Amino acid sequence: MVRAPRGRDGNVTTPDDEAGFEAQVAQWREFILGRRGVSAADADELESHLRDQAADLQASGLAPDEAFLVAVKRLGAQDEISREFARVHSDRLWKQLVLSGAREVDKGRPDRTRREIWIVVGLAALAALAIKLPSLVGLYMNDQFEFYARNASLFFLPSLAAYFAWKRRASGRTVGVLVASFVAGGILANAYPFASEGQTELLTALHLPIALWLVVGLAYVGGEWRSHPGRMDFIRFTGEWVIYMSLIALGGGVFTGITVGAFSLFGVDAFAFADEWLLPCGAMGAAIVAAWLVEAKQGIIENLAPVLTKIFTPLFAALLAALVVTIPLTWTGKPMDRDALIVLDLVLVLVLGLALYAISARDASDAPGLFDRLQFALVVTALVVDAFVLAGILGRIGEYGFTANRVAALGENLILLANLAWTAWLALGFLRRRRTLAATGRWQTSYVPVYLLWAVAVVALFPPIFSFA
Repeated sequence: MVRAPRGRDGNVTTPDDEAGFEAQVAQWREFILGRRGVSAADADELESHLRDQAADLQASGLAPDEAFLVAVKRLGAQDEISREFARVHSDRLWKQLVLSGAREVDKGRPDRTRREIWIVVGLAALAALAIKLPSLVGLYMNDQFEFYARNASLFFLPSLAAYFAWKRRASGRTVGVLVASFVAGGILANAYPFASEGQTELLTALHLPIALWLVVGLAYVGGEWRSHPGRMDFIRFTGEWVIYMSLIALGGGVFTGITVGAFSLFGVDAFAFADEWLLPCGAMGAAIVAAWLVEAKQGIIENLAPVLTKIFTPLFAALLAALVVTIPLTWTGKPMDRDALIVLDLVLVLVLGLALYAISARDASDAPGLFDRLQFALVVTALVVDAFVLAGILGRIGEYGFTANRVAALGENLILLANLAWTAWLALGFLRRRRTLAATGRWQTSYVPVYLLWAVAVVALFPPIFSFA
């Protein structure tokens, strides 16, 4: 407890003053425990420093509430505290990758932590079993690839949405929207009479996961989809989830190879088991586990993601600059090859994702620096490449006519062009110190529904418009 000094008027502080001070400390501690990379032990150490500072300030004549505010100010910004603890206690980062890390973060609610682990295990098992259910009615993966391609996201995303709906204590209205969205997705993926190997079926397989992933975002933000910070958190989660899934996939690939190889030494062919059960079921379950890892271990991966962003930003900037030079020099006057357009579109999507995640990983109060100039160059070169792609698509449409693929590609590149153009303008304003970094982040979060609406349009409208071909 803080000793009872005399205030400015010479009187000893009252019990009410002390009670108010303790309430402020408790609220501050709760906030600190919510910061990434700060454990309960860290909070104890910080609280001790806070109390010492406050005691000295009260001894000098400040009232308890004033002493609290000044002491907190002296401790520094909360994000700086989090980063400092991550730096000083770097030896704990790998230790936090195991289950004890989750218990350490949530010591105050051990029952909920244990319940969450079982819920995650159950939902992962449900997702793993979901991909095998069609085989019970004769729809086998090796024979019905198109069916599984259309429905791939429906096997695991409902479980992922259920996890976040439970964790965020989503309202009944939000749960209803989630259920209706997945039911609608299932109907659109399976009710249309797609032509065999048709373009609209492929477009559905590609765009339905995008639409449903953004539905998961609704669960992630607890139904508060109008919240720009909530959307940015979901963007950050998406990047971290991809990192975890990549790590799990690498480990899963090694495990599968070892499993098949080990059994082959004894004359047992385990390839069929790995192909039909281990890989598909493992992938579905891993998607849920990866989401839980992001939620439970955010303080670890957040130190890695900005590093990866800074590594790949200059690489992609160099790649796009080389493409800007190469494309005009190699153009023969004929419509650009379809495969080339697909590859360029994939590069543009990766670049946009990289730029978007770089914004989400930055402190909105940061001043512009060298990395921001590199980001600006990345966006501008992406804008030029997108203009080349649009010219190539229009050339193919003029030469060969409209098809579902070409119209979808045209729409997506126009959407990308608008996003990149305004992002470049905002980034320029930030570099000139006429706009804040928050303006760019707000633009990106405001633009997310555009992708959702386009994905829904492609899935719902393109098949009948183009006669399901």
